[in-house]
Order: sequence, then structure tokens, then C-alpha cells
Amino acid sequence: MAYQALYRVWRSQRFEDIVGQKAVTQTLKNAIVQNQISHAYLFTGPRGTGKTSAAKIFAKAINCPNKEDGEPCNHCAICQSITAGTQEDVIEIDAASNNGVEEIRFIRERANYAPTQAMYKIYIIDEVHMLSTGAFNALLKTLEEPKKNVIFILATTEPHKIPATIISRTQRFDFKRIQTQDIVEHLAHILETNQIAYEQAALEVIAQAAQGGMRDALSILDQGISFSDGTITLANALEVTGSLTFELMDTLVLHWNQGEVAQSLQQLDEILASGKEARRLLENLLSYCRDLLIYQQAPQLLEEKSSTLTSNFKTLAQAVPSAKIYQWIEQLSQTQNDVRLTTNPKIYLEVAMVKLSSASAKQLSENADSAAAVDSNELQQLKSAIQQLQQELKTLKTTGVTAANPAAQENTATKRAKPAALTFRLPRERVFEVLREATRTNLEQVKMAWEELLSHLSATHKAMLRSSEPKAASPSGLVIAFDYEIICQRAANDEELSLGIHNHLSNLIQDYAPKVVFIPQENWGELRKEFLQGNQEQNDQLEATETTNEELAQVEDQQQQALVVEKAQELFGDLATIIED
Repeated sequence: MAYQALYRVWRSQRFEDIVGQKAVTQTLKNAIVQNQISHAYLFTGPRGTGKTSAAKIFAKAINCPNKEDGEPCNHCAICQSITAGTQEDVIEIDAASNNGVEEIRFIRERANYAPTQAMYKIYIIDEVHMLSTGAFNALLKTLEEPKKNVIFILATTEPHKIPATIISRTQRFDFKRIQTQDIVEHLAHILETNQIAYEQAALEVIAQAAQGGMRDALSILDQGISFSDGTITLANALEVTGSLTFELMDTLVLHWNQGEVAQSLQQLDEILASGKEARRLLENLLSYCRDLLIYQQAPQLLEEKSSTLTSNFKTLAQAVPSAKIYQWIEQLSQTQNDVRLTTNPKIYLEVAMVKLSSASAKQLSENADSAAAVDSNELQQLKSAIQQLQQELKTLKTTGVTAANPAAQENTATKRAKPAALTFRLPRERVFEVLREATRTNLEQVKMAWEELLSHLSATHKAMLRSSEPKAASPSGLVIAFDYEIICQRAANDEELSLGIHNHLSNLIQDYAPKVVFIPQENWGELRKEFLQGNQEQNDQLEATETTNEELAQVEDQQQQALVVEKAQELFGDLATIIED
């Protein structure tokens, strides 16, 4: 017999074989035992969670003459024919390829006939959300007036695409993602049955990569068995799933904690060059950071992972403050969202490495001390204000007159004052100098040479400029806008970066060696508008001056013409008027 994939060999044949869906299977078994069979069911949930398997088991159980406690016997002719897919009274339809009105009408016509062999005629419609609007309307008519001994089981991964009129006429069962531990136990059972050796850590990696789907887990396990040499090891599982080794994540996170930007970027290049996928990389790093937090607060919860917790991991968990891990998780989550919407995830990963490595523990400590100092100062001012109010209240009770105290108002105003946040100082005058002489030709030359410029820079500088764009260029200057203010601040303080851009552009573009100005992207519109408004005022003044000069010239012309007329009258007398007859 030809080889069959594990997910086909180990397809569930009884309700008790379905992993992680106890609530659903128990409800269906009770309905069969109590003979409370509905005419339509809707099974929803992620892929590989047992929807179609449950539908077939349900079809066998209600038709099996030897069922016991709601479970099919799997030995009678009815059960075996349903398992083999040859039972005429159990029809499985793929709505993705049979989604028209005609197909549903054909089903309606066949539903009018009684079952030939089984007790119930059952239609299992998989991916029912793919039906057209007309097909749904045709199906609705059948569900409104169900035939005796006809049952519809609808399965879908996207229930929000099904009309509410259909859902309201079915019993809905939601299949949830299977827990990682349940998947691990099922995989271990399969391997032990097949007498295949394995490492527990390898099954945990496979289960995490499956993301709650048993069919995905079995497919990955199938690959792992083919890849291994008789024993499924952790290295096999990491290679098959494309996950990072724990030692590799230890090293990368250590670079973040020590602020080693260049090393982080270099290691990222090595990881991507080895074929690791960006989304899987981010998922692994998020899980690693989550484990760091859990190990800090409740290490006993990670005892089952003791085989994968390295000594470097435990050291990092003790050394890295929780606030810093929160920042890492937030940045990784943001990068994960950005990567979903791009065709070039490497850019976002490089920017993330720079930002993750830039937030040092020293800065966090200084910020915490500053916040503590501010809180202490505000607390002292608040105490003084309360004492002053108590004194005023006492005076009011004694004299009946409210004492005016400017000092209290001043304290209150001071208390409410918030310390100004430190922001990047915009180099307005330098930007305006570039804009006064900016030309389109210079900007186009810079943009054409931009990618080649990046190839000449170091990995750190290249990653920084990946999140930037040249905005204006003059014969002697260049304005570069960064997407993130923190990277702009870092670039402005990096003299080596400015010098490198200056030198390399002079080599790439003839007779062009600009002085570079860095600004945040969010301030570019403001600076440009401010510059244009300033130029408009100068133009208005110039136009007013030109208008005054024109008026003076017109007055002088009129005076000159008056003198000429007066001189002509002296010479020739008054003008004569000619009247035609």
C-alpha cells in the first residue's frame, strides 16, 4: 500500500480521539444518546482543529446500529463505508469548488428522497463560507423546511462570512485552538506507537510551530521523521520548523541588553542568510521575551521547559529589568504588524534591531530616578498646599472671611506644572539655508545615488538610513528626514555618519559634497510650510515696492505729458474743434 501522511493515518475515528475539544464532543455524544438530533449544525474554528473529523464521526454515530454511549463501533458496514467515503447516504461536498446555485438545487432535489441504507441522509458541506449569495439563498429554503431524516453539517474557518439567516437555523459549535501541551501528548503517543525515539523538547517546538492546529503538527512531525536519523532531536525540530535555537536567541538578546547595535545587525544578517523566515523569527523572539518575564515572576511555571532554559537565559532573566522587557515586547509586536504589510521585511527587522539595542538599562535607570525625583517634589508641594488649605479653613471658621493667599495659588500652579519632555532640537536655520538654494536636479541626483550610497556604509549606518529619505538638496546642502525621532537623534550625534555621507556622495556625484542636515519626518511638513510662509512675506513686500515704483512712474509720465500740452498751447494757441456738416 502507498505511503499515507500521518494526518490521514491518525484521523480521529471516535469522539474520544478528537484532541482538545472536550466540550464539543461531549455535547454531540449526549445529543445522540438522548436522541435530540437537530436538522442542521455549524462547526466553526481554525484549520486542523477537528471540524470535518467530528462531522464524519457524528454521521457514523447516528447511523451506527451498534453505537454505545454516543460512540460509533467502527466495525459495522455503515461505519466502514462512511470511513472509506463510499456511503451513498453521507455526502461530503467542498463548497470552494461547488459554490453555485445549481449545485445547491441538486442537493435540495436529492434531499427529497429517503436514505437508502442508513437511518439519516447527511450532507457535510466543507468551507461553506465560499458559497455564492444565490447558493446561500437556495440553502436557506432547505433549512427553513427541513426534510425528515436529512441532516446538514456545515463546516467553516470564517463564520463571519456566513449570513445570519443561515447561522440562526443551525446549532453552532466553536472548535478552539488546541493547547500546546495537548498536541505534545498526542504526538508523543503517535511516536511511541510507531516506536520512534524522540526528545521532549523537539515535540514542544513542533507544537508551538503548529499554532493550535493538530493537522499542521502532524505534517511537521512527518517532515521531522523524514529529516531525522531514527531519533527526532531538538536540532531536527528547529531545522524543520525554521525556528531559532535557544543559544542564538540568548546571544541576540544579550546584544540588545548591552546596546551592541552593530553585533545585533550582523547576527540578524546571519540569521536571515541561513534561511530563517522573518515572521517565525519575530514569533520566537516574542516567546523568548515572554519567558523572561514569566521566569522573573513565577519560575515554577517554566519547570516543564527546564531542558530548554539555558544558563544564559537565567542570567538574563536576573539582569534585565522588567520595564526593559516590556519595551522589547512592544517593539517586537509593532514590527510584527509592520512585517505583515510589507514585501521587504528585512528593513523593518533592521530598524527594530537598532531600536532594541538603543534602549540601555542605564537610560531606563536614569528615567526612573528622574521620575522618582519629580514625584517626590510634587508630593512635597502637595503637602504644603494641603497645610495651607487647612490653615485657610481654620481662619474661615474663626472669622468667616476667606484669607487670600497668593502663595497657595503659586504652590498649586507649581504643583500642576509638568516637567517639559526632552525632544529633538530642530535645526531650522540650517534647513532653511538648504531650501533657499534647493534644486530638483540636486535632489534627483541624490535619490539616484541613494542605494549605492547605502552599500558603501557600515551595517549600523545602513540600518539607520533605511528608515530615512532625502527631502531637499542644494549645491551645498542635503536634508534627510527619518521615520523615527530616536534614530534621527542618534544620527545627528554621529559625526562619522555625516562625514561618510559627505565623502561618499562626493565620489558618486561629480562636484557635489553637501553638508547633511537630519530632521524627523513628522517635522518636515512644518518646516517646509514655515519656509514658504516666510518667502511669501518677502514676495509681498517686493510686490508692494514694485507697485509703488510703477505708480510713481505713471505720475511722472502724466506730469511730463501736461508740460508738453501746455508748451504746445503757448506755441499754437487753443485747440480747434472740427464740426462736420
